[in-house]
Amino acid sequence: MLKYQKTNDFNEIVYGRRSIKVYDPSVKISREEMTEIIAQASKAPSSINFQPWRFVVIDSEEGKAKLATLAQFNKDKVLSSSAVIAVFGDRNNFDYAEEIFSKAVQLGYMPQEVKEAQLNYFKPLYENMSDEKMKDIVMLDAGLVSMQLMLVARSFGYDTNPIGGYEKDKIAEAYGLDKERYIPIMLISIGKAINEGYQSYRLPVDTTTIWK
Repeated sequence: MLKYQKTNDFNEIVYGRRSIKVYDPSVKISREEMTEIIAQASKAPSSINFQPWRFVVIDSEEGKAKLATLAQFNKDKVLSSSAVIAVFGDRNNFDYAEEIFSKAVQLGYMPQEVKEAQLNYFKPLYENMSDEKMKDIVMLDAGLVSMQLMLVARSFGYDTNPIGGYEKDKIAEAYGLDKERYIPIMLISIGKAINEGYQSYRLPVDTTTIWK
């Protein structure tokens, strides 16, 4: 089994990241350390800073066993991981707008008049936004935090795998969330890899990029 140490080497974090299929099931991640990982991941960009991402950390044997029935094709990843983080987008993210902006004023990040101007404009806009537009915003922000979470995990010495193959229509209720409010984004398994994982070919920049 390979042991990774914490690192600030950006090239190691980016180029060393793999999507891991099987983890060392004996490795556990403390809730204190997981809290730190999520806190750093939550520095990801967010539209109007409303931070619509929500996380369910599934780290108990009971919780993972339940998830394995909802993610049959990814069962091995789920059961061998230290935890699986279910990432959701909160349609009611604006409920926290007052707290977010008031704290920003208190910390000196913005003046009171900017807070009032932004809340007066954006809060009604968000509260009356169509479900389709809200979903677009939530999916984008939650996607950004998910990628950042995987990179932060790597910096802590852990490996991850983003999982899209699971029963999205059942996941929220399975863990006690309102499925009308919380949009499932992805599952992220996390733990210590049994091996390095596989490298993959990526298209060259000339193929994926145009210059104007």
